[in-house]
Amino acid sequence: MFFRMVVQALVRQWKKMIMIAFTISLGSSLATAMLNVMFDVGDKVNQELKTYGANIRVVPQTASILNDLYGVEGAQAQYLREDELGKIKTIFWSFNIVDFAPYLEDIAILENNDGSFTETNVVGTWFSYHLDLPTGETLDTGMTAMKKWWSIEGNWIKDDEENLAMIGTELAAKKSLKIGDKITLFEKKDSQNKKETTFTICGIFDAGSDEDEKIYLTLHSAQKLFSKQGVVSSIDVSALTTPDNELARRAAQNPESLNIVDWDTWYCTAYVSSICYQLQEVITNSTAKAVRQVAESEGAILNKTQLLMLLITILSLIGSALGISNLVTASVMERSQEIGLLKAIGAYNGAVMALVLTEILITAIIGGACGYFAGLGFAQIIGQSVFESNINIKLSVIPIVAVLIFVVTMAGSIPSIKMLLHLEPAEVLHGR
Repeated sequence: MFFRMVVQALVRQWKKMIMIAFTISLGSSLATAMLNVMFDVGDKVNQELKTYGANIRVVPQTASILNDLYGVEGAQAQYLREDELGKIKTIFWSFNIVDFAPYLEDIAILENNDGSFTETNVVGTWFSYHLDLPTGETLDTGMTAMKKWWSIEGNWIKDDEENLAMIGTELAAKKSLKIGDKITLFEKKDSQNKKETTFTICGIFDAGSDEDEKIYLTLHSAQKLFSKQGVVSSIDVSALTTPDNELARRAAQNPESLNIVDWDTWYCTAYVSSICYQLQEVITNSTAKAVRQVAESEGAILNKTQLLMLLITILSLIGSALGISNLVTASVMERSQEIGLLKAIGAYNGAVMALVLTEILITAIIGGACGYFAGLGFAQIIGQSVFESNINIKLSVIPIVAVLIFVVTMAGSIPSIKMLLHLEPAEVLHGR
């Protein structure tokens, strides 16, 4: 009898029930889309920011100490081993390492067109280097993928082209150099012996920083020029990281101060400090530090993006609750004589309330289900429009959306339930 009354009520008021279901569907679809994007936005934002440079720098311990104590950039008494670079992809968070590039930087002597000499910063690096990893896998990594914002005139150097060079725009302007010109470099300590090496300029880059006054060579060419075989002076690492919290900040100051539980949590979470610590474990005599401007920007942008999506979700659900409240209240008012008659023949408030809520919940289930699948489509539209990639569907969103829809439906039904409880049979049956 109860369910027959529910079905009959739904059939009689199908237009109003469709409006209630549509209102719930809108809230459900927006909540589904925002929650799926919010849970997946971390990787997407990090991937976007990875195009703007590395967020971790690995340097020798001596260089780090000198810089910390005296602010001497680049001063160092030791180097990192080139043969250990592949170990970067063997750490616990190896899949979070997007790219890395080693650098060997030193001062060389550049011969000018008039026969004079100028000290110039020369950097050797990997551009797009094919690396065989200790795990048996292979990887193509280097500076080309990490400096995508550079404006390049000409071409990038290939790592097997040892007689080519790239120069910055400021240096090219000062020395009146252009693509195709040849430059002669000497190791600083051997400039008097005239052990020259000649390179052809294949590209001129605009980095928008002091790098525009430097010359870039392949790593092997720089090692030969500086007589420093098999070593690098620093490594830039681009890694996907989790925004820092109180635990990550404590660990960054002193990992040994953590208890076992906190240590395991920190080590097994992709905090930038955790990844730095693991890099130090595999690179001999190294110190890994976060490039704070990049790392902090990632966390700030991610937190603000997630907060914005959460606020949009909350506001959409509040709007749905208000719409449900108006529609259900109007439905109860239209059915006031029917409800008054039920009370007059002995129905208790609880039974009448259960009847109305059952009708609303059935409508909410139908609207919520339709809204969920529509929300999945909206999430993909957002992913393609903003990040140019698909949004991963999170199954954990289903129970969250179900709870939210239930809460919103109940909250929207409160005014109508109050009206129903205060409804007097004698008054409504007499048309008052």
